[in-house]
This record gives sequence, C-alpha cells and structure tokens, in this order.
Amino acid sequence: MVKLTMIARVTDGLPLSEGLDDGRDLKDADFYKQQAKQLFKNLSKGQHEASRIQIETAARPYAFIKFDAFIQKTKKLYLDTRTQRNLAKLNDELYEVHQIMTRNVQEVLGVGEKLDQVSEMSSRLTSDTRIYADKVKDLNRQALIRKYAPVAIVIGIVLMLFWVKNKIW
Repeated sequence: MVKLTMIARVTDGLPLSEGLDDGRDLKDADFYKQQAKQLFKNLSKGQHEASRIQIETAARPYAFIKFDAFIQKTKKLYLDTRTQRNLAKLNDELYEVHQIMTRNVQEVLGVGEKLDQVSEMSSRLTSDTRIYADKVKDLNRQALIRKYAPVAIVIGIVLMLFWVKNKIW
C-alpha cells in the first residue's frame, strides 16, 4: 500500500512534488513526511553532479506540485482492488501467451527437423531412382539378348552353312 509519495531533487534535497493526502487514512502522515525529507537530505550529501536542467533550475519548494495529479492517479491505480485483480488477470493472460508462443516455437523447430528429414529422404530417393534407371537399362538389354540371341545364332549358323557350301562345292 502506498502511504506517502514525495519527489525531491537529489542534489540538495529540495522537495519538488508530494501527493496531497487528506490525512484521514494515515495517522502518522507528518512523521512519514519528516522521514522522507530527512532521507532526501541524506541522499543529497555528496551529490554535486547536475542531472537535468529543468529540475536544477527549480528554486522554490514544491515547484512541481502540478505533478500531484499524476501521483494521485497512479496511487489510486495501485490501491484499487479491481486493478490488482486486472493486473493478476493480465499476468495470467501474459503467461498463457508465453506458453502458446513457446509451444509454437517448439513446433516450428520440430517442423524444421521434419523438413530436414524429408530433404534427406528426397536426396536418397533421387539417388535410388538413378540406380533403378541403370538397372532397368541393363534388364532391357538382357531381355533383348535373350529374345533375339537364339534367332541371331540360328541365322548365323545358316549363313555359315551357305558360305561353307559355296566354298566347298
């Protein structure tokens, strides 16, 4: 729970803005304010480096009191129980989205591995197809030889007999 909101310049501890509390819900508001001012003074010791010119030029206390509206709005956001429930619900939804995205990434990685396997199988299939085509040519040649070799042998013998007959007679 937010009890007190105060913004101060670190270099000299000058309070720049403070949440304007009505004090009804906090008994020790003045005590907390005094502690915050003391904390700012302790923080300012040893600080000599300028951080921002707009803040460094502020000369009077509570120069940025208009910032209180933002402080009050932010304070209400964190005090509202519905907001807390909404934040919890939002965190749950973010967790679910994170889980879904993690699952999707894992699926994409799995698809990548499967694509690698398919690519490897495709290259094996290509090489097996070449081997199969060579074997088909050999089988066709052997089939032609088996089909026409006996006829060629018979014709060759007949021609040789005619030649021998012409030579001898």
